[in-house]
Amino acid sequence: MELYVGLDVSLDMTAVCVLDGAGRVVWRGRCSSTPDAIARVIREHAPTAVRIGLEAGQLSTWLVHELRRLGLPAICLDARHAKAALSLQINKTDDNDALGRAQIVRTEWYREVAVKSMDSQAVRVLLMARAQLISQRQTTANLIRGFLKTFGLLVGQAGGGRFATRVRELTADSPALVAIVEPLLTVWQSLREQVAELDRQVRVRAREDARVRRLMTAPGVGVVVALAYTAVIDDPARFARSSSVGAYLGLTPRRYQSGEVDYDGHISRCGDSLLRSYPYEAANVVLSRLTKPSWLKEWGEALAKRIGARKAKVAVARKLAVVLHRMWMDEQEFRWSPKTAA
Repeated sequence: MELYVGLDVSLDMTAVCVLDGAGRVVWRGRCSSTPDAIARVIREHAPTAVRIGLEAGQLSTWLVHELRRLGLPAICLDARHAKAALSLQINKTDDNDALGRAQIVRTEWYREVAVKSMDSQAVRVLLMARAQLISQRQTTANLIRGFLKTFGLLVGQAGGGRFATRVRELTADSPALVAIVEPLLTVWQSLREQVAELDRQVRVRAREDARVRRLMTAPGVGVVVALAYTAVIDDPARFARSSSVGAYLGLTPRRYQSGEVDYDGHISRCGDSLLRSYPYEAANVVLSRLTKPSWLKEWGEALAKRIGARKAKVAVARKLAVVLHRMWMDEQEFRWSPKTAA
């Protein structure tokens, strides 16, 4: 008998629901949120499970990989798709959510999320940690600048290590300000050192990965952009067409059509927000700072004259994401000439 399992995972406990092919409940219960405990329950109450569905979340990558390693057919469900189906329930409980997910996998009315490898997840976490520390470093620097403005002290342009020197020069005659600002400078300096350490790790990973070095031949694509791209995409073969990458990153416009109403909106902003921001930064470099001519720069400049610079940057970012996928699949470097690109 074919059985279908739905899981509602929390940090401590997981609600489990087992259905048969007709949608009847075979077993409902709870277990610890560990792969071994879940596998033990499924083997006991659903030994012929066809699909095991759990929603995408913080624990989903780890659980799916471990359950598959144990020989169980685990599937990661798209959170927005599952939410739309579960919203039909009047009462929201963990048991009802597990039942709803079991019904979703039984009827095959779901959208499966590609679960990235643990190595790709490690690279993505590295880049997220780096971005977070950079943000905290800038927030601390702005906090110091704001405090000093209250006393009419302006730091001005002081990047890198000159920032701390400039702040200490301004507060040298005020022991009260020194007592306030010095701890903040210590935090700022510590964040700066940790960012430098993460930058070193990023460079080491980039040197060891031939895919990253190949993607860095594209205009505007540096170490961080290329590394983030390979970490988030993970397996380029899961996209049947390179043009689908733009939609995956949320760089394509939304569309609303109903009767006589039909219009395109802003970009969808779906997918990984960290990676979506990096191609946009690379597109800004291509259109604003890059001096070497390329067919991508010429295309973006011509587009900017028609629709404006802001929209053109988004279009170049989408085009760049598609080109990087094609470079990855073909194992070729970027072709700067329009003829060779064609």
